[in-house]
Amino acid sequence: MKLTRVLPLMACLLLAACGGGESADEASVQVEKAKTYQWKLVTTWPKNYPGLGMAAENFAVMVDKMSAGRLKVKVYGATQLVPALEVFDAVSQGTAEMGHGAAYYWKGKTPTSPLFTSVPFGLNAQEMNGWLHYGGGMELWRELYEPFNLVPLAAGNTGVQMAGWFNREINSLEDLKGLKMRIPGLGGEVMSRVGVEAVNIPGGELYTSMQTGVIDATEWVGPYNDLAFGFHQVAKYYYYPGWHEPGPTLELIVNKPAYESLPADLQAIVEAAARAVNQDMLDDYTARNNAALNELVNTHGVELRQLPDDVLAELNRVTDQVLDEIAESDPMFKKVYASQKAFKTEAMQYHKISEEAYYRARELK
Repeated sequence: MKLTRVLPLMACLLLAACGGGESADEASVQVEKAKTYQWKLVTTWPKNYPGLGMAAENFAVMVDKMSAGRLKVKVYGATQLVPALEVFDAVSQGTAEMGHGAAYYWKGKTPTSPLFTSVPFGLNAQEMNGWLHYGGGMELWRELYEPFNLVPLAAGNTGVQMAGWFNREINSLEDLKGLKMRIPGLGGEVMSRVGVEAVNIPGGELYTSMQTGVIDATEWVGPYNDLAFGFHQVAKYYYYPGWHEPGPTLELIVNKPAYESLPADLQAIVEAAARAVNQDMLDDYTARNNAALNELVNTHGVELRQLPDDVLAELNRVTDQVLDEIAESDPMFKKVYASQKAFKTEAMQYHKISEEAYYRARELK
């Protein structure tokens, strides 16, 4: 052991043994505070990817500073330690202490997980944060992940996303039929019902998949990230709104034994840092999305299009059908969906006279 680590331990033990004013419990606390931890954090994003990928990096920096170096977290991008879509298993099994990604990637593990990322026509970012932290959502999330040896934390939100990139104009539902589109989670389930072949492909593979015709369309995030991936080079039409991901929450997952091995103050630091990056990401996207959209449209000639109302109405109708069917077949999904749906009803009632009314008033002159 390094001398700098041995000396605090020896001092604590000597004080306790010689009656130097400290109890055995106090000495134990001092020993615990001298201990350091080295953690690995694996992600589903390319290393240092703008926005999404920076949440884990920022988290690691915050934790290091707040813990005075007692907890150091090394971040691995997708494929650096494990493949992008194996993050859940890696953390569950203890290969890494932490992971960063999106819960809807794990619907093969549990059908309920997508509810903790985003629900089509569901809660926006502000509402998701409210439900998770003050509406019982976080307790349900931890209950869901308990059998997998995981502790989840909200750790990022992009705000309402875009509907995606297409090389075909979408003027009706018929134009969606037969498309092979990268769209995960519940949005993918809904698209499948209207004739789309929905597939899940990691972000780092999307450009090539579009370029080579493996897929005909893709959704990813929004202008800030989509510009970084260069989708304007492989697709012509950029559609909005992101009906499928109105408030996409990203997650930090922590291996439960690793989390429980931390002293209480380091556990609090992990949770506080996660809460900080959760808000920081939303701030980042709010600040950067429109400038990126202007560049896509005005510099690169992207054709910005709105999905027709009748298409959105049908997708909304099918969404209700899909959610009700899954709820009937899965008790945990039903439980979580009922909680989220009740919160949405309350939030919408107030937002009609607050957020929505203000947006309308802001346009009046």
